[in-house]
Amino acid sequence: MSRPFSMSRHVLTAAILGVGAISVATTVIVPASSAAGWVAQEKARVIPPPSVEEPASQAKSETAVLAGGCFWGVQGVFQHVKGVSRAVSGYAGGRKNTANYETVSLGTSGHAESVQVVFDPRQISYGGLLQVFFSVAHDPTQLNRQGPDFGTQYRSTIFPASPEQERVARAYIAQLNDARAFESKIVTTIEMDRAFYEAEDYHQDFLTRNPTHRYIVVNDLPKIEELKRVFPGLYRPIPVLVGSMR
Repeated sequence: MSRPFSMSRHVLTAAILGVGAISVATTVIVPASSAAGWVAQEKARVIPPPSVEEPASQAKSETAVLAGGCFWGVQGVFQHVKGVSRAVSGYAGGRKNTANYETVSLGTSGHAESVQVVFDPRQISYGGLLQVFFSVAHDPTQLNRQGPDFGTQYRSTIFPASPEQERVARAYIAQLNDARAFESKIVTTIEMDRAFYEAEDYHQDFLTRNPTHRYIVVNDLPKIEELKRVFPGLYRPIPVLVGSMR
């Protein structure tokens, strides 16, 4: 899928929000700011549910951390999923002192833009979240990129919170690859024992707060429509927002 230059969202964010990355922006040739030439988000891939799940539990809350490109869209998707009580944009994979947007955007911090999802396993399983993650939230066959964004900070990664989550994730990736659910092999990595750090406030609830933002219109709003189409039983029209909990 052909897309414009990798830093397009990073530069647009710096310009629109007036935050960080000016040194990066001045060294980058950015495509025309018009959405013309941008390829719209592809339709979700219908995939089978995982054949391996976590053991049944009476726990009311569990946490998953997932990375699938720009966290604006990934957060937006999971905020519309029933059973999710919180979805927070942030960074995982690197150190605490580099967990900020300007540093992560350089692509050398080890972090991936990630989303921490708090969910009720009685309403949706960890495997169910992964099904939405692989089907709707991103394309797991793109290596170190997602849509118009390139770099290891946009990699497809699962950060399991437990050995059980790791077991489910590895089994599901193998299941989908064996079934040839995608035209190319899944490149999602699994990284254990990585801390999650919340992103800056201006990134939280970005999709909901900026529905006319060019990047959101082209890349992320279609994901919400695909969630509604592919998983009508999981879709909830009113998102659970970070801002409403502070």
